Amino acid sequence: MILWFTIVQIALACASGLFCLIAGFAGRRPSDWTVGSLAVVELLLLVQVVVAIIAPFAGNPPTGDLLEFWVYLVAAVLLPLGGVAWALLERSRWSTVILGVVGLSLAIMLWRMQTIWTIQVA
Repeated sequence: MILWFTIVQIALACASGLFCLIAGFAGRRPSDWTVGSLAVVELLLLVQVVVAIIAPFAGNPPTGDLLEFWVYLVAAVLLPLGGVAWALLERSRWSTVILGVVGLSLAIMLWRMQTIWTIQVA
């Protein structure tokens, strides 16, 4: 995995999460910007899924626990979809807060996935 790609994902997930939290606590309903910010992170996650599938064939297998990596990857792909679905169905300020929590959770999962992929396990 390329470190700069993951850092961009983490930065976007943090920005998206903070943007949504601020909008939610300000009493705003989810706008197209809040839902769209998480959709961008989701698109990058789909790229990461493709890279994660191709990387072992290119001689770059993960060095950490493979099961943990895939659990994080699947959760990171499903979590934004659930958050966006909730936001679109409910359209309350609390669904914007949920989107914010999802964005920040994604940032943590992405960093852990990067660690699993790159750190040598003794």
